Amino acid sequence: MTRQVLAIDFGGTKVALGTAAVDAPDGRPHTMMRLRTQGDGGALQVVERTLTAARELLSTPAAVGVSTFGVVRDDVIRLAPNVPGWDGMALPQLLRAEFGDTPVAIDNDVNAGAAAELRWGALRGVDIGLYVNLGTGLAAALVAGGRVLPGAHGAAGEIGYLRDAASAPAFADGHAPLEEAVSGSALARRGSALLGREVTAAELFDLHAEPGVGELLDEALDTLSRTIANLCITLDPQRVVIGGGLMGAAAHILPRVATALSRSVPFPPQLTTATFVDDAPLVGALALALALA
Repeated sequence: MTRQVLAIDFGGTKVALGTAAVDAPDGRPHTMMRLRTQGDGGALQVVERTLTAARELLSTPAAVGVSTFGVVRDDVIRLAPNVPGWDGMALPQLLRAEFGDTPVAIDNDVNAGAAAELRWGALRGVDIGLYVNLGTGLAAALVAGGRVLPGAHGAAGEIGYLRDAASAPAFADGHAPLEEAVSGSALARRGSALLGREVTAAELFDLHAEPGVGELLDEALDTLSRTIANLCITLDPQRVVIGGGLMGAAAHILPRVATALSRSVPFPPQLTTATFVDDAPLVGALALALALA
């Protein structure tokens, strides 16, 4: 019987699980399952329901890869306010207790997405690269030497906390200024307030001709493009890969970013859309598991 690995992606609104053979050629899960996070019920019930589903999906995995929102630091999860009790939870310990001697790897969701791109996608063969995830939140992963750099505290690439001189203080008072300006959730919130009705970020791009919407998107894309250009000046990457749910509006986003890179970066990198726009953290969790297996 072919040995299989298990992947789990804990998200703020959904949990995805998948399996693949240890010789999987492309990172696509063989089987998949999705659960609603139901975060209002607290963190532990999310983990318990997920582990029950994992047993049903694959009882004896060769290895387990896990991606999660937040940052894995000192064997607990940090910077994860989305689900009550997730911040400060000892998720690695809970996973070890469940899977015993089975090897388990865990990383944050954006680093996992970058791992997927490194193994099978748009960062394959890249020595120095940058992966930017534009979704409900906003974060990046830095790649050097062909591997994802976690940083000294596991928090490299948490660009949502970047600020400029005009913005409110960041992290220390709970604010993530950049994420609160240009992420998918931020655009949905700001667009809904502007239009007087609920809209998603994706819908907002289709409504760019509505009064005020074009200006809102221009401001957000200018800020985003300037941020990515500054990261490229710092890192000098060969390639920038952009993924996440907002890439449904890639036709609006990529040209603006490309213009900023060509104008501002001494040696502009290649710019491309991620291979794994959907389920990138789950595919990344598979990559983590396969590296162990």
